[in-house]
Amino acid sequence: MDNIEAHLNAQNSHSSTSHSEELMGSEIMVRALQAEQVKFIWGYPGGAVLYIYDALYKQDTIQHVLVRHEQGAVHAADGYARATGEVGVALVTSGPGVTNAVTGIATAYMDSIPMVIITGQVPTAAIGLDAFQECDTVGITRPIVKHNFLVKDVKDLALTIKKAFHIARTGRPGPVVVDIPKDVSFHKTTYTPISEEVEMRSYNPVKKGHGGQIRKALQLLLAAKRPFIYTGGGVLLGNACAELRTLVDTLGYPCTNTLMGLGAYPASDPKFLGMLGMHGTVEANNAMQNCDVLLAVGARFDDRVIGNPKHFAQNERKIIHIDIDPSSISKRVKVDIPIVGDVRDVLTEMINMLRENGGKNDPQHLANWWSQIETWRGKDCLKYDRGATDVIKPQAVIESLWNMTQNDDVYITSDVGQHQMWAAQYYRFDQPRRWINSGGLGTMGVGIPYAMGIKLAKPESEVFCVTGEGSVQMCIQELSTCLQYNTPIKILALNNRYLGMVRQWQQIEYSGRYSHSYMDALPNFVKLAEAYGHVGMLIERPEDVEPALREARRLKDRTVFMDFRTDPTENVFPMVQAGKGITEMLLGSEDL
Repeated sequence: MDNIEAHLNAQNSHSSTSHSEELMGSEIMVRALQAEQVKFIWGYPGGAVLYIYDALYKQDTIQHVLVRHEQGAVHAADGYARATGEVGVALVTSGPGVTNAVTGIATAYMDSIPMVIITGQVPTAAIGLDAFQECDTVGITRPIVKHNFLVKDVKDLALTIKKAFHIARTGRPGPVVVDIPKDVSFHKTTYTPISEEVEMRSYNPVKKGHGGQIRKALQLLLAAKRPFIYTGGGVLLGNACAELRTLVDTLGYPCTNTLMGLGAYPASDPKFLGMLGMHGTVEANNAMQNCDVLLAVGARFDDRVIGNPKHFAQNERKIIHIDIDPSSISKRVKVDIPIVGDVRDVLTEMINMLRENGGKNDPQHLANWWSQIETWRGKDCLKYDRGATDVIKPQAVIESLWNMTQNDDVYITSDVGQHQMWAAQYYRFDQPRRWINSGGLGTMGVGIPYAMGIKLAKPESEVFCVTGEGSVQMCIQELSTCLQYNTPIKILALNNRYLGMVRQWQQIEYSGRYSHSYMDALPNFVKLAEAYGHVGMLIERPEDVEPALREARRLKDRTVFMDFRTDPTENVFPMVQAGKGITEMLLGSEDL
């Protein structure tokens, strides 16, 4: 895509110049963002972007949010994009501004999140001369973006911004970086609004799936004795949840979601077998391994889902794979019927064919398959000591939250670690885009910025951040941003005084040698929250969990930090060890 050629509709190229005016590059950039209906930008100013900040100062349609670290800016824009489906926008300066943003960009790239990151650059004449706060932004970000641009001429700026948004939101979404040298933001040129969509000869993602392939897939699904539907984040990104639900309900087949796909199909429906993979349920993992026809929708068979590929390949099955990105198909697992296309379009066509043909699966085969699934389900693999009275079980905190919020307008963000897995296992998501976490990169520190970005977009919704005492300190400075921009989020820190997931692996794989996984000098989180202007709570007894959550919810206009002192010995089960197959699960401490 490096040599993208773009041309506008002929009507646009001959449009009247009556709307043209002489503007600085920074002003053109703001106009271009306004044309994309951008409502929020998260950023941090610096020398290379001061003209852009000056242009933002002179307008009132885009709200800029001043974060406390550039990583927080990109994470907040990312969380906003995940919850709303819109393109998230971040703005950082050159040099360390860019390098601080890299983790956030890579996080969005791994999870295919539509974003535009605008970066400042030293003046064009100084590029390559080791100028103050210079770095090779295009080179540094190339492996972690869908595309990036270095704008060397102010005349190209408006079209480049248009292209960036188009690339970010179409096809398989992803982050796009636009690097703007300081002189480009200062120079003037004639600006004419671009009213038409950009067309790119070298970028034209397929939307419509091949009809013949869809027909073959449907025939295979209807003939299956042990069918299974496996869906990932692509269903949410493609806004295809309604279509997925219709297909699953029409067929009556069992369904699972990946960590990134939770909420695409209602967790409360009996056809949902829970999350699959490394910390998935017995029923989901066994169905994945033992099905004879697998329909994979917007998922990528990653290592955390299928475990050891050789083990997965032991059982013969036919695989149908629907994905917008052809490079994802047969990348890790060979598939029998590939369907490249927009997930929503393909599922819609599949449903229409199903209704036209009136095809049905053999009810006896399906009944036998469900009988086997219910046997697996009977293991109750998510059981834990619900009667504990001496120490708070982390699972109980999540279940308490779910019990009191399951029918409300709620978003849950998480950081990365044991608390993330417990949230995924015990909060039963019935709606899409309500579970916001870092899957592919597994980035600690995203929880508070994600929650902050969502709360700004959804001020009437309740936003909870589930975190740990390790993760939360990665971006805890954003508590200051929460105060300044009045984004009252509720933080549940499951504080076990360990880097819990590291400790769990060290216990199981390293003979209990807990090398540097114990947190030996933690802050007083209650006082720290209060120092940032928020409410802090310390919860140490199981009977105080529900009252604390109720009190935090009652304080609607305050950010509340709840420090839950949880059982430091608790592990996440089920668990598939590295190199094992997905049915080779540890189900509890008795398996260690």
